Amino acid sequence: MPATVEITESLIRDYINRAVTDVFKTMLGREPTFSASAGWNGGSPPAINPSNRPQVVGTVGFVGDINGLIYLHLDLAFARICTSHLLGMTEKELEAAGDDVINDAIGELTNMTVGGFKNGLCDAGYPCKLTIPSILRGTNFSIEPVSSAVRHVYLFDCAEHRVVADILMKAED
Repeated sequence: MPATVEITESLIRDYINRAVTDVFKTMLGREPTFSASAGWNGGSPPAINPSNRPQVVGTVGFVGDINGLIYLHLDLAFARICTSHLLGMTEKELEAAGDDVINDAIGELTNMTVGGFKNGLCDAGYPCKLTIPSILRGTNFSIEPVSSAVRHVYLFDCAEHRVVADILMKAED
């Protein structure tokens, strides 16, 4: 099926806003609000974690007529809150379970979010499939795409925490 819609910044913003909102409302009972977008044209990437707090970053790719990755950044405190709510665990139970449980929960939230975004791409005529989720953890790191990728960064506020959706895309040649 040939692409029927041009992928614009506005369309990307709408797809990620809908995906983040749907997943966080449905799975966590929290309603994120879109707060800003930051473009990137090479050079230094936008500051995603200016506070240098520990981060848990889920990433899932999509491959097909359009290829890309979405990184979903949450600070560790919010990742713990999300995991506790998603799995119905107390803080004490979460502490006993360890980091693997948080990684799995954030990986799944990222998978659901990227799945919602991918569905929008498919509906626009860009069929693609998801890759398996992976997790990055750290305090002071940056993600720098290759020069052929287009980057879109979207900021959301949710339960007094920042959620960052960092999207790297490249159309199939």
